[in-house]
Amino acid sequence: METNWKQLEHPEQLEEIKEMSKSKPVAIFKHSIRCGVSSMVKSQLEREWNLSPEEVTFYYLDLITYRPISNQIEKDFGVVHQSPQLILIKNGEVVYHDSHYSISVDQVKTLV
Repeated sequence: METNWKQLEHPEQLEEIKEMSKSKPVAIFKHSIRCGVSSMVKSQLEREWNLSPEEVTFYYLDLITYRPISNQIEKDFGVVHQSPQLILIKNGEVVYHDSHYSISVDQVKTLV
């Protein structure tokens, strides 16, 4: 199944994500295109992700281009910046976050 990423490109989207997460969980994947580990984790995530867009809205953040948005995520949600990193938000709050090879689609499924 495709991940059906939506691009996270504007800080204003974070407020939309908070609101959206009140009716459906939202995942944010933070990825550095210059990092080999991040690329490997992204590929693994794409292979394992089998949650439909009806279950979870999935955002992709290019950290090289939009690093200030990652900084805003840290401020708004209290999650220390990592790369790669997956964050799951429900009801406006972070219910899961992990980074590097610790990212677990199975764990995310238990929280959706």
